[in-house]
This record gives sequence, C-alpha cells and structure tokens, in this order.
Amino acid sequence: MTDTNEAGLARRSRLAALVGLALLMAAPFLGIYPVFMMKALCYAIFACAFNLLLGYTGLLSFGHAAYLGAAAYFTGWLVRSAGLSPDLGILAGTAGAGVLGLLVGLIAIRRQGIYFAMITLAMAQMIYFVWLQAPFTGGEDGLQGVPRGKLFGLISLENDLVMYFVVLAVFVAVFLAIIRIVHSPYGQILKAIRENEPRAVSLGYEVDRYKLLAFVLSTTLAGLAGSLKTLVLGFATLSDAHWSLSGEVVLMTLLGGMGTFAGPVLGAFTIIGLQNFLADRVGSWVTVIIGVIFVVCVVGFRRGFVGELLAWQRRRSQAPASK
Repeated sequence: MTDTNEAGLARRSRLAALVGLALLMAAPFLGIYPVFMMKALCYAIFACAFNLLLGYTGLLSFGHAAYLGAAAYFTGWLVRSAGLSPDLGILAGTAGAGVLGLLVGLIAIRRQGIYFAMITLAMAQMIYFVWLQAPFTGGEDGLQGVPRGKLFGLISLENDLVMYFVVLAVFVAVFLAIIRIVHSPYGQILKAIRENEPRAVSLGYEVDRYKLLAFVLSTTLAGLAGSLKTLVLGFATLSDAHWSLSGEVVLMTLLGGMGTFAGPVLGAFTIIGLQNFLADRVGSWVTVIIGVIFVVCVVGFRRGFVGELLAWQRRRSQAPASK
C-alpha cells in the first residue's frame, strides 16, 4: 500500500510539473510581461541552486549573492567590452562563479553550522567590496548597456519572446539536472550527510569532498542565473552581489519549501511577483509586507507551501491504509 501511495504521489508530481511547464510556455501569450517572467525564472534558477546546498546538503550559505553578482559582472563585461557572443559570455560567467565558489568553499567547508554561514557571509562581503572598487564594474552606477547579441552567432536575442524561451529552456535544463543530481547515488550521500554527518563519516565517506562539490555546483548554477539576468535586463549592479539578495534567496527557499524541487521555484515567483506588484503601490513598505508573509509562513507553514502540500497529500494517502 505504501508503494502504491508513493507511486500515486510521483504521478501527481509529474502531472503538476507538466502543467507548470505548459503555463510557463503559454505565459507570454497570456499578456504576462516577458521581462518579468524572465527575471522570475532567473531567480528561480538561483533559488534552486541554493536549495541544492541548503535543502539537500544542509549547508546554510549567507553569501550566495556573491556568485550571482560575480557571474553578472563577468558576463556583462565580456559581452559588452570584450565582444564575446552571449553563449560564450554565459559560459565564462558561470565558470567564473564556479571557480570563485571553489576558492571560497575550500575555506568555508572546514567549518560547520553557524561558523560556515558566517564565513560565507564574510567572504561575500569581501567580494562585494571588490565589485565596488573595481574599475570595470562601474562602481555604484553598475555595468550598463550590455547587449543581448546573437546566440551561437545566429539567433538574435533582442526580441523578448525569443529571449524568454531561451531562458525557459535553461531553467528546465537546470531543474532536470538538479532532480538527476538529487536522485543519483551522490545525491543520496548528500542527504545522508544532511541527516547525520557523523554517521556518514563512520561509514567511510569523505564528507568534506562531497560538501565541497555540492557547494561548487550550487555556486556555479547561481552564476548561471546571474549571467542570464544580465543579458535579460542589460545591466549588472551592486544589488546583484549585496548581502540582502543572499537573504532573499533564503526567504524564497523557505517560503516555497526547502528540500523540495518545486518549492524554490514557487518561492522565487512569489517574492519577485510581490516586489513587482507592490513596489509602485506601497513603496518601501514592500519589504515589511514580505517580512510579515515570511513570519506567517514560518509560524503556520514551517515546511513551506510545497512542503506542506506534499505532507498533506501523504497524510491523505496513508489514511485509508491505517483504518
């Protein structure tokens, strides 16, 4: 009965994923502003990358915006000033974020818990100061006028609709890649480390290596989100690397459901949607409103939207078996 229930949940999850993909594909034709959708998808990639580290490995990073911001600046400068095509710019920015994540991870991974989180925050603030002072970033003015160019030298990305489907394709690829990683033997080891690290050590696993790889994978995907965001909006600014963005991605993950696949996506769309909808109506009060929503979520929905929904489905499917 339990196997049947789990199979039913899996089928419903796949159906929900297909419905979600259909809605995303239809969104530009339903009158939804493509640039808003592209921005939300970029942050959804960012939140999924962060969830790979926190939700499935149990590592809380307070400096993940550093990697999104680094890739944003790398890609923006290479495309605008060095004349690289957008595909090469994205690859270079993503790789740069991964290398930066490796350097930070080699230092931070030596510690656990709050000490790990504080090291990542400290390193991110150092990186933020570099972007503030570096001449090629534009300082407080940011890196402006980044062209979208032509993908592979053939497909012009100036059209919002074309750019949207490129971003959507990248998002789907990242989403499927994370599912594959989590369901792989490597992903099962990450879950074991999250649940009981001393036991994983006693079984002979070199946990620091596994955690470092998870950290680098997460920072690389965060960089991919930053590279795409720079091409979509045409600029990179200090806000892309600010500590407040690191806090926002934590909020997105917890709000949607930490340790779930769809949770960070829903959380990202919720936060970006609220910011976009409320910014012109309530001004700076949007931060207060989002804070209140977060408190209500933590108190009433501790697993997040998707986590609570999955828990409710499991309870419902197991109820007949217990009678």
